[in-house]
Parts: sequence; structure tokens; C-alpha cells
Amino acid sequence: MGQKNTCFRSVGKENMCTHCNNGVTIRYGYTKGGNQRLRCTSCRKTKVQTYKYNAYNPTLNKQIVTLSNEGLGIRSIARVLSISTTTLLSRFLRIAESIPAPPITTKSIYEVDEICTFVRNKENKIWIVYALERTTKNIACFSVGKRTKRTLNVVLKTLLLSKARRVYTDDLRQYKTLLPNTIHKVTRFGTNHIERCNLSLRTHLKRLSRRSICYSKSLKMLNATLKMYFWSQ
Repeated sequence: MGQKNTCFRSVGKENMCTHCNNGVTIRYGYTKGGNQRLRCTSCRKTKVQTYKYNAYNPTLNKQIVTLSNEGLGIRSIARVLSISTTTLLSRFLRIAESIPAPPITTKSIYEVDEICTFVRNKENKIWIVYALERTTKNIACFSVGKRTKRTLNVVLKTLLLSKARRVYTDDLRQYKTLLPNTIHKVTRFGTNHIERCNLSLRTHLKRLSRRSICYSKSLKMLNATLKMYFWSQ
């Protein structure tokens, strides 16, 4: 009798089961993300052929800041970057916490103004008060809250501590009681630069646009969004 020939198929290490190290993995459908699933012929356990988690992308933080500053909302950013909204929200807040406030120059000229928005519903009005350094056009500081002296004072005290040479505001009466007459000025074109910045804010940040279905659900997210826009560029 002649010798019987037997054919053997070599199995690469990439096809071996990583659970039992005994069986061979075969194709077993796809995941919701479209990745190939594999199942072991021996232990019947499954695995994903190529596992990819977009939240580990080293450029993700920069992409989140860029998309947020260009007006995309949370769900839109999550959809574009293919990550969950839960992951994005936690990453969003961590990025904002890591952004330091810029150093404030002394004896500068500032413009201060308020911009109105709301949190959750239009009845819950919130005011954004911020100071713009006239020469550099940088945002020195900002505060978010009700239109009260407490909210205004967060910004104005910072300017007074920096020994501001001049502070231009509108004719809101609270400013007169919080700023000394020697540096406080109310003129016709005194707040031109910051008024233009208000327009840019409403154009770039979707949650501040008047005719939009996008809005802030919490003060924490509103603060984080403003911090990114003002100080991450």
C-alpha cells in the first residue's frame, strides 16, 4: 500500500484563540461599530479583530476645542469624533479645568460688557460679564451669573487689583457704584471693541446664538465652553 498523503493547514498565531490558546478563531459577524467579530471553535468565546477606541486618540483634546470654538454642540462633536456623549462631557470638563487664566497686565485700559443667555429654559436668564483688554484684545477675566452686583464684582475687582488705568462700560447703573469715577468712563464709542466681540461670541458659539435649538443645560458646561473659547486660542 502506498503512503497516504495528509494535508495540513498551518494556523498563524493571529488566528489562535487568546482565551484558551487551543482553538482557532473564525468569523462571527460584526459589532455595532462595524468591526469584525471572531469566535473560537473550541471555547466558543468571542473577540474583536481590531479594537479601536477613539477616545485614546492623542489629538482628541485639540479636536474637541477646535470643534467647540467653531460652534458645534456636544452631540455634534460626539458624532463627528465617533465617541459617546458621556465620554465627551467628562473630557470636555477636564480640558476646561486644565486651561489656566491668563496673566493680567497692570495699568491697562479695559472694556467691560454683558451678554445675555439662558440655562435650560429661556426664563432662567444668565449674564456673561467679561473684560477685554483694549490693546491686545485679550479677555482678561469673565463671570457667569445673574445680572447682579456680585456677578459684576468678580470681573471689576480683578481689574481694580490690576490697577486699571481706564475702564469703559455702558450706562448700567451698577457700574457707577462699583467703580471709582477716576477710572470709570461711559462714552459713545467706548465699548466698540467688546461689542464686536459680543457678535463673534454669538456667531461662533452655537449655545449663545439667539435663533438656535442648542442651549446650555448647566452653568458648569457654559463656563467650560467660555473658558475654551476665551483662553485656548
